[in-house]
Amino acid sequence: MKAALDYVPRWLGFQLERYRQPGCSVAIAQGQEVVAEIALGVADMRTGKPLTPRHRFRIASHSKSFTASGVMLLREQGKLGLDDPIGRHVGGLHKELAKARIGELLSHGAGVVRDGADGGQFLDRRPFLSRAELRDELSRKQPLAPGLQLKYSNHGYGLLGLMIEEISGTEYPAWITRNVIEAAGLKETVPDMPQLPRSAPLAMGHSGEFPFGQRLIVPGDNVCHAIAPAGGFVSTASDVARFFAQLAPDSKESILSPASRREMMHRRWRDDCNSMEAYYGYGTMMNERGPKEWFGHTGSLQGFISRTARFPASGYTVTVLTNAQDGMAYAWVDGIVSILSAFGRHGAPARRLESWNGRWWSIWGASDLVAMGQVVCQVAPALATPFDAATTEISVTGKDSGVIRKTSAYNSPGQPVRRVHDRKGKPSELWVGGTRLLPKDAMVAEATRRYPKTRPS
Repeated sequence: MKAALDYVPRWLGFQLERYRQPGCSVAIAQGQEVVAEIALGVADMRTGKPLTPRHRFRIASHSKSFTASGVMLLREQGKLGLDDPIGRHVGGLHKELAKARIGELLSHGAGVVRDGADGGQFLDRRPFLSRAELRDELSRKQPLAPGLQLKYSNHGYGLLGLMIEEISGTEYPAWITRNVIEAAGLKETVPDMPQLPRSAPLAMGHSGEFPFGQRLIVPGDNVCHAIAPAGGFVSTASDVARFFAQLAPDSKESILSPASRREMMHRRWRDDCNSMEAYYGYGTMMNERGPKEWFGHTGSLQGFISRTARFPASGYTVTVLTNAQDGMAYAWVDGIVSILSAFGRHGAPARRLESWNGRWWSIWGASDLVAMGQVVCQVAPALATPFDAATTEISVTGKDSGVIRKTSAYNSPGQPVRRVHDRKGKPSELWVGGTRLLPKDAMVAEATRRYPKTRPS
């Protein structure tokens, strides 16, 4: 674990630099314990202030998992049934929508409009809807009849928030804070911006760099009002990872029974237009069954992208929060898991191999040597999942020599590997199957001597 967690920030740091990202906050839980908190980059590109694990992010649609947990809790208390028509608990709805079952709203199967007649609230063109405005939109005929297909809806989860208020007699932010957030032991989570303490640092969101020529600051301080149950939550990576670790059916600590958690993970709808196997349960996303199975959620709010995934086979929960419109949270969760899985297969590195760890360069990019078990792996840190079928494994045969024992047939299987040291004893060259790799500065100097620049220095 230690060796894996040492490499994760090295890889993520390269990803941030390579893809010109502002920052990311990461938490990794094993079972119920958070074993790593990683914060890289900046919280605000205007000031260059470093990001810390204590910075709060907008976690957007992760909010739906909290709201769904609240609904399941009310169901355990006997205050509602998942087959209840929503109209039994909330008045003023269109007659067809009133017939939709609570379970259909939880699973996005109620046919409700996604973001209303004007979705400008998600483009900072208008404020988020008030309760009265949401009720007005829900009084109209909805695009589809309930029970036909998966149709993702922020308005639908806003309606679940209204239902919680009607049943509990308490405003949603206060009820969800007391019964879900605090009950789960979370200390750094609030359901919407007005509840964020002044002392809590908030990471600024950022636009993409293209087409503006630079990143624009997206403050991220929107109040989501009636849409908070769908996308208003603000949290840290550690709190989010803890919460989703508790949602695992085998978790010993949770606000919900194992039966309720299993129901949340049931694949109720498949996204038929997605090239990957994508499903939705009750407030949770998941993929197909198998060794790489996961459940969790993603989140997108202007300036922020996030993803959490719990992997039942390994017991890992990984949360990645990014503060950019083009943040790579979706891919980075998979990349982190590829690193953890590789170390899980090979084990901790033999002590004699640790000196081989390092980053080497050619004009084709960077290569990382990563010692694990009895081999040294050569991987490309620019890849979204660095440890995949293309990983090269090197058997070390001497202090500075080895042989490529496993790699793609299009690489150099069976060929030698050797290190060269300078006069001070520092590694200055790495030869891999006839390819000479250099430290970054040396590679840059060599290439700029050889090739003309596109513009003067």
